[in-house]
Amino acid sequence: MKPVAFLTMENPEGFVTYDEQTLIPMAANGWQVEMVPWKSAYVDWSRFAAVVIRSPWDYQHSHEQFLDVLAQIDASGTRLLNDLATVRWNLRKNYLRELEAAGIDIVPTLWPSRLDTRQLDQAFDDLKTDQIVVKPTLGAGAINTFRIDRDRTTPEAIANATAAVDAFANCPCMVQPFLDSILDPGEYSLIYFDKKFSHAILKRPKAGDYRSQEEYGSQISAVPATDEMTKVAEQILSQIEARLLFARVDLVRLANGRFALIELELIEPSLYFPYGDRSTSHFAYAFNQIVKNQ
Repeated sequence: MKPVAFLTMENPEGFVTYDEQTLIPMAANGWQVEMVPWKSAYVDWSRFAAVVIRSPWDYQHSHEQFLDVLAQIDASGTRLLNDLATVRWNLRKNYLRELEAAGIDIVPTLWPSRLDTRQLDQAFDDLKTDQIVVKPTLGAGAINTFRIDRDRTTPEAIANATAAVDAFANCPCMVQPFLDSILDPGEYSLIYFDKKFSHAILKRPKAGDYRSQEEYGSQISAVPATDEMTKVAEQILSQIEARLLFARVDLVRLANGRFALIELELIEPSLYFPYGDRSTSHFAYAFNQIVKNQ
């Protein structure tokens, strides 16, 4: 069997990963998968038929080093999935601005180059909301993400707002209204392989939280994708020229009832294989088609 590397992290403890579930269908197609931490030294990338970015979920702490590793893989002549240009484009959430300019509905967003208390207070008026979320333009896992109330009457609320200003005093961030639909019904994720729909899930934060990641205790359930969801997701994917082994389109409902893009995950998303019928087979088939027809 031909070797394939799944790019991961040195210590995945504390994270929920499902990639091992693809090993059998990948082997059935003639591929031997090896899990390779992205920080591994002296890897001969050229010996792999392809390198698939799967769970390097600590890259945001040293993203330049991560990009250097991907560039080495690309320079080796081995197929990188998804490709390096796509990763660079998707790395910072400014890609949402480009998609919005192309007619895609996104969650309304302000893009301050730095944040101070005056801008923070003005954001509530600009976004016509009493709750906002401040988060980095380059980040993952809800790290350095702050949910802030307009009326900050408790020491905890004041400290939270102060922490947000401190975190982004000298770097860009994004500010969005907090949407009640994040809590109920939750955030929808549509998963595509080679731009073909595979399965959909609903992520609902645990009581008292607003973060949708499993690591924070959110409830994940399989859901049917409606025609409305897939139409929005496929309109979004039509904006991407590159061939994509995987894509996860995260959608939420706005107050006007329309679905909006909250994130388009093209680098290292969880693909929630257990929640999709034959999802691992869909993944392996897409991989086979892309690599053998390159």
